[in-house]
Amino acid sequence: MSKIQIVEVANDDKRGVKKFIDLAWRVFDPKEHPQWVPPLRMAVKESLDTKHNPFYKRCDIQLFIAEKDGKAVGRIAAIDNHAYNEFHKDKLGHYGFFESIDDQEVADALFNAAAEWVKKRGLRAMQGPMNPSTNHECGLLVRGQSQHPTIMTTWNPKYYETLHDKAGLKQAKDLVAYYLPTDKMSALPPKVVAYAERIKKESRISFRDFDVKNFQREVEMCFDIYNSAWEKNWGFFPMTREEFFFAAKDMKMLLDPNFAFIAEVDGKPAGFMLALPDINWVLKRIPNGKLFPTGIFKLLIGKKMLKTVRILTLGVKPEFRGGGIFAAFTYESFLRANRVGLLGGEASWILEDNVAMNKPWLDLGAPLYRRWRIYERNVQ
Repeated sequence: MSKIQIVEVANDDKRGVKKFIDLAWRVFDPKEHPQWVPPLRMAVKESLDTKHNPFYKRCDIQLFIAEKDGKAVGRIAAIDNHAYNEFHKDKLGHYGFFESIDDQEVADALFNAAAEWVKKRGLRAMQGPMNPSTNHECGLLVRGQSQHPTIMTTWNPKYYETLHDKAGLKQAKDLVAYYLPTDKMSALPPKVVAYAERIKKESRISFRDFDVKNFQREVEMCFDIYNSAWEKNWGFFPMTREEFFFAAKDMKMLLDPNFAFIAEVDGKPAGFMLALPDINWVLKRIPNGKLFPTGIFKLLIGKKMLKTVRILTLGVKPEFRGGGIFAAFTYESFLRANRVGLLGGEASWILEDNVAMNKPWLDLGAPLYRRWRIYERNVQ
């Protein structure tokens, strides 16, 4: 029997971190896994950068690599998110960045290493996958492997679910995605259109584009909405201003004001929606995940041709909820999609039990076509 060795990677070990990042290309063969989208290596590196990423001012992380017969065959990160535990008054650890060949012994060794690290820090359980938190990519794809994975969503082969189940991890929460082609807009039931138009009129709600020329001011406004809008959501913990602006900086290049718009009620900011062009269609044309020397040109040219989006964020301040404002947001997004000729869009991720967020998409006839699972395992 081959021996499996778990190697700890120090945060300042540049070679080790590079090996950790590179492992995804060892696991995924594009011919065997044509749906996999190679991430930009610099983006993964930034998400793990404990020195410059402000997320790690309130979080500790330990990287592990599994080796078998001298070859790297899997990876995992164990995470102690102090901000999450302080907000929830909990002692919960997390894991993320999981990748593995189809080998239960490898997966078990990785989960056990992460669980032991979490346990030594006095935490009761570990939950994930989080890359590295709910404010980033998260969840294991358990439905929709044949679908094209959209920007900033995880994709994994079906056997990952088996590796989790056999390692004793249990379902904690499911997240879902809806997709609707823009041409369905013309087929919307008249009562849906009439309802949305009535809501816009009676609620005195208006929508305006995100003002890119005043980026700092607009991000500040969205930051205020974000932490109040999501405060009671499962898995939420507030981002700091520095973290929020750090994330916004990365999205600025892709931002389209048509799909980053703010709702105002009587002139007061009430909520915002952010949808980004699905740059994953371009990233598939950069198989090595490197921007230089040619990847950057593919990215700049390709993003102008994108015709689908992913709705990442739709948040409304608590005092403005009710009265169908979420339906008005959804309707507005389709009006804008028709105006610029989009082919369609995905709304994700949405908590499966969030009725207010799921209902507008179900009413529009959008199919629930992808599902992610957050797992949990006790470590004490």
